[in-house]
Amino acid sequence: MPILNRAAELQDEVAGWRRELHTMPELLYDVHQTSAFVKNKLEEFGVDEVVPGIGRTGVVGIIRGRKGDGATVGLRADMDALPLTEITGKPWASKTPGKMHACGHDGHTAMLLGAAKYLSETRNFPGAVAVIFQPAEEGGAGGKAMVNDGMMERFGISEVYGMHNMPGLPVGEFATRPGALMAGTCEFTIRIEGRGGHAAMPHNSIDPIVIGSALVQAFQSIVSRSTDPVQSLVITVTKFHAGDAYNIIPQTAELAGTVRILDMDVGRMAERRMGEMCAGVAATYGAKIDMEFQWNYPVTFNHPEETAFATGVAGEISGADKVNTDTPPVMGGEDFSYMLEARPGAFVFIGNGDTAGLHNPAYDFNDEVIPHGVSYWVKLAETALAR
Repeated sequence: MPILNRAAELQDEVAGWRRELHTMPELLYDVHQTSAFVKNKLEEFGVDEVVPGIGRTGVVGIIRGRKGDGATVGLRADMDALPLTEITGKPWASKTPGKMHACGHDGHTAMLLGAAKYLSETRNFPGAVAVIFQPAEEGGAGGKAMVNDGMMERFGISEVYGMHNMPGLPVGEFATRPGALMAGTCEFTIRIEGRGGHAAMPHNSIDPIVIGSALVQAFQSIVSRSTDPVQSLVITVTKFHAGDAYNIIPQTAELAGTVRILDMDVGRMAERRMGEMCAGVAATYGAKIDMEFQWNYPVTFNHPEETAFATGVAGEISGADKVNTDTPPVMGGEDFSYMLEARPGAFVFIGNGDTAGLHNPAYDFNDEVIPHGVSYWVKLAETALAR
């Protein structure tokens, strides 16, 4: 089955919604304009039940089919933007300085709205479709907030699916894999207290910059020497703050960064080894080192049966040769993982074509993707509920 004719007809309208959303980016849970836009559209489409305020500022719409009782399948899109200054120069560029849709959540929201409009018009399925519009994917765990709000139980959702655009993957193509698709994420902060002093007399000081540098180097040996080579681990120090003068050895330094894993046992090992290294380096240099380690998003783990089903649907839309069913895992995080912990389902990537990368100030969602995404959502929902 190729792209739905109706999805192709809706492309310009959905692109118009997408571009309007792009002009008004909002961060984390502060997506009040976006949520109101979504709510108004769903009500305009005649969606049977529109419920705002799920997970603080999320919106859920319930579309009931004409063919009697049945299960409820959930389709999820994220709504929040990023704290970046846009440089695209597009007519629909962000109107809010320092904020932009640099990850395509405007496109995700618009495509799911397009699917909601189509499904509300046709209702060619039993049961119901829950269209889920989530806040705070970019570090705020909005997926967890919606699950913790009882979304799955309240709306009787039995399986759930997500989709994200992928720059570099051609438009009309899909990619996913069963099992671990995206990384679990952790954050760490390390505070080093040495002894400050004159830069010309380092023997009278305990230099926290030297100590921090030793830790940055040592952490990489956890990746190369404590981790099975066939497993995945990223430890990246992204902050190193110390001192503010040319001739003073500072008293303190602070490091921070991220750990990414595809297996929770690897993450626990990394936390333990980092703590051991902090203790050992502190003893070696005579300093005090404290480490805080925070577990964030879990691994995005695709359920095998639902992944096979989703890739089958994608193949009907684009052709089986345009669906990569064994794409390499991505070490970025995704809080759709919380929904996949709560219900079986799958997360897929859809091609955004030759565009700037995600989280790049030159990025823009490719509107040519829209009919492919809308068709996928519609066919996924109708097929899932007909099983």
